[in-house]
Amino acid sequence: MVFKDRVSLEAKVAELKKSMPKRKVLVCGGLGCLAKGAQRVFDLLVERLETEKLSWTVEKIEETPHHPVKTGCMGLCEAGPLVMIEPQGILYLRVKPEDVEEIIEETLKKGVIVERLVYQEEKNGRKELWPLMKDVPFYRKQVKVVLRNCGSIDPESLDEYLSRDGYLALAKVITEMSPDDVIGEITKSGLRGRGGGGFPTGRKWQFARVVKADKKYIICNGDEGDPGAFMDRSVMEGDPHSVVEGMAIAGYAIGAQEGYIYVRAEYPLAVRRLKKAIEEARAAGLLGQNILGTSFSFDIIIREGAGAFVCGEETALIASIEGKRGMPNPRPPYPANRGLWGKPTVINNVETLANVPAIILRGAEWFRSFGTLTSPGTKTFALAGKVKNTGLVEVPMGITIRELVFDIGGGIQNDRAFKAVQVGGPSGGCLTEKHLDLPIDYDSLCGAGAIMGSGGLIVLDEDTCIVEVARFFMNFTQNESCGKCVPCREGTKHMLNLLQKVVDGKASMEDVELLEKTAVVVKDASLCGLGKTAPNPVLTTLRYFRDEYVDHVLHRVCPAHVCQAMKEYFIDPEKCRSCGKCARVCPVSCISGRPKVPYVIDQNQCIKCGSCFEACPFDAIVISWRRKNHE
Repeated sequence: MVFKDRVSLEAKVAELKKSMPKRKVLVCGGLGCLAKGAQRVFDLLVERLETEKLSWTVEKIEETPHHPVKTGCMGLCEAGPLVMIEPQGILYLRVKPEDVEEIIEETLKKGVIVERLVYQEEKNGRKELWPLMKDVPFYRKQVKVVLRNCGSIDPESLDEYLSRDGYLALAKVITEMSPDDVIGEITKSGLRGRGGGGFPTGRKWQFARVVKADKKYIICNGDEGDPGAFMDRSVMEGDPHSVVEGMAIAGYAIGAQEGYIYVRAEYPLAVRRLKKAIEEARAAGLLGQNILGTSFSFDIIIREGAGAFVCGEETALIASIEGKRGMPNPRPPYPANRGLWGKPTVINNVETLANVPAIILRGAEWFRSFGTLTSPGTKTFALAGKVKNTGLVEVPMGITIRELVFDIGGGIQNDRAFKAVQVGGPSGGCLTEKHLDLPIDYDSLCGAGAIMGSGGLIVLDEDTCIVEVARFFMNFTQNESCGKCVPCREGTKHMLNLLQKVVDGKASMEDVELLEKTAVVVKDASLCGLGKTAPNPVLTTLRYFRDEYVDHVLHRVCPAHVCQAMKEYFIDPEKCRSCGKCARVCPVSCISGRPKVPYVIDQNQCIKCGSCFEACPFDAIVISWRRKNHE
């Protein structure tokens, strides 16, 4: 169906709201669940439900068969594959193909909950069960704005998006609002860029709006490069039409007729679903020429990136779209004045644009009812690391780190002690136990030395070496540096070498002081955001965990028992049979002995490779960790 005007669109939306099946079996089709076998679960459900034409017997309202739907990410990735039964909202975890028959026979036919598949926790010696998604602790404090449709609709169906008021915001904008009205509403909402910088979205649009040019562009930044981050990918996979609609509204606001979605090629499912969404919208008259019979025209092109982290920076991303090497350029001029092919350009990330239709439909005041005064709305996070409930979450700005880690995340795995959270990915910072009650918003995190970033949040426990964490992220940013500016190219390399000396047990306190000075220089002097934020993990770990650096340097001790250089191998003379196998496999010939005399390892030459430990048939090799009183 081609929508020729707003009236026809609204009529179709109203019709779909009435006709869409209420009885559904939703199967999570996010990549995490698909990797665990969700596709087979879905295929079996389709096969069985098609065969039996089941109708619900719990509520005999109408005799209609269940409708199986493969959705986007439902959030609780750790417990996938996830299956939800609507309209009750029953959530089943870790569903295997062999569970499908029981779900059909017990839940769909009899209305009986399969208790072994629901969320459960041990509390005070009792097992507590939460069969309904809304009651599960992981979801209880979440507020879904960006993820409003993820996990609830088929992302490859335009009709399902329309049934959730899809494209009504675009219709409202182009038929009853001026571009200035749109920018005013977004400005009033206080929406800030969710890509990490936190720049007010309305102001960015206004900058491009007032520039006179024959052509302007909207770019959606889907180049999500943080290790462990998958928020934007999940939105593109689970609700691609919200991104398309948000881009079209942004295009109308600034006077653009063309947009680009820049998404990394490593996201094939997101690329496929975005392409389908664009094709469907174009075929329905919601993209292209004279949308809904108005004078507004707008279309979208997808550009696949090669996965360079630096292309998350605006000017590097623009260069990549233009076919050049992805490298940042000095600003000004800013993209709003001179961007893609020299034309005024607005770049927003996926999450920012997905907020826009909801704000237009429900109003700026509604959006400001969540979050804080200076950071309104919600924020999505990829909750990962040593936390029990890992996955995709969306919470109001201002929620505390404690609530996110312990209430939503369920606490630390294996009930270990909490140590820190790395907020903002490789460009963020490590925050400690004393920050657990810190509100998560742009200003609070910045004051603590971290940044919001795109939304990666990695939980660390007592068995994590903070110095190794800093070295890991520095290794990542050093590899991803484009090399254009000296401070970033050479500074990150120098910091990485110094961190490597620390974890290798070869550093001095002078090295630690040099590390800190270098971090400050790189932060101040680098050309783009990659270099300016690369030192954050170093600076925050030095600020909050300096004692751990001192232990590595002065005492040659790794308190977390992680750094190999702090490990020692000894031969137990009581168990040694003088077989010589350990000496034969040692790559540096540091093990000596003779028949009937226990062998000995020369600690000064040992490289801690563990070959002797693996080779010994008598378990005579003993691993010992250095302690502060070690001599």
